[in-house]
Amino acid sequence: MRTFFPVLLLLILFACSPQKIDEGKILTVSGEISPEEIGLTLIHEHILVDFIGADSTGYHRWDKDSVVQKVLPFLAEIKARGVKTLVECTPSYLGKDPVLLQKLTGATGIQFITNTGYYGAVEGKYLPSHAYSESVEELSKRWIAEFQNGIEDTGIKPGFIKISVNSGPSLSEMDEKLVKTAALTYKKTGLLIVSHTGTWETAKAQIEVLKNEKVALGHFVWVHAQAEKDFQKYIEAKNEGVWISLDGIAWDIPGHLERIAFCKENGLLDHVLLSHDAGWYSPGEVNGGDFKGFTALFDELIPMLKEKGFTQTELDLMLIKNPSKAFSVKLKNR
Repeated sequence: MRTFFPVLLLLILFACSPQKIDEGKILTVSGEISPEEIGLTLIHEHILVDFIGADSTGYHRWDKDSVVQKVLPFLAEIKARGVKTLVECTPSYLGKDPVLLQKLTGATGIQFITNTGYYGAVEGKYLPSHAYSESVEELSKRWIAEFQNGIEDTGIKPGFIKISVNSGPSLSEMDEKLVKTAALTYKKTGLLIVSHTGTWETAKAQIEVLKNEKVALGHFVWVHAQAEKDFQKYIEAKNEGVWISLDGIAWDIPGHLERIAFCKENGLLDHVLLSHDAGWYSPGEVNGGDFKGFTALFDELIPMLKEKGFTQTELDLMLIKNPSKAFSVKLKNR
């Protein structure tokens, strides 16, 4: 009985004390950071993209130092505008280069997040042959291994899953395989699923697969949601819990202004992510070709949003708070 009361007192104190919530970690190419460290974030950009095809691409196609020299001025521009983190959405077999991103972090201090996953759009031009022959389980082992051990022999871990599907109301057999592989990888790793999509009908087809696979839809990003012309679908998307990625700002500022204003009017801003889908160094072109910078959001769109009455709190929600929540990973199987 003498020991009962001290134990009871400890239990009461523990129950009454505030418990630290596990907010997860964000995985950058330079290691784990806390969600609070992500800062102002561009959630969908490209440093390098190699469109030659899965059967021909490889690190031999570009010189890292040349890419660094080409890209540095554009990164300096966004660093001056307060950007802390850039999510690099180029997937495997399209020019993903985590070591290059690590070099850029060293040169600029900007945090980069890379990915695991495959790109199924453009009728599979950027898919490796094993994507066709292997099962969902076999493919997922590859993606999970990148999360556990690092990409190739770099030790650099992906911070999200990047897939891509072809547009349409239904998924092809291959596209469905990629979505299922992403679902299985998510369940083993906790990584966010970011899918090149387009219109809501294509997003909806993926959502049905994810529901069947018991994936929490707060871990799915509807990429290129600006392609949807019926803004009411954004309300449906929030009701499903998915992230609405309005990520083509570099190409259509008025269209994004209209969509973001709609999202504010309908209480959707806590599910909105913003970016340019800009860049990129193109291997095979002289000096990497034309590079479209990442400043339109700051220099053109944000002033327009402020004219429409957007507050700094609302801007920070879309550019800091939402990315920190979306890309936070409750680390599993490490």
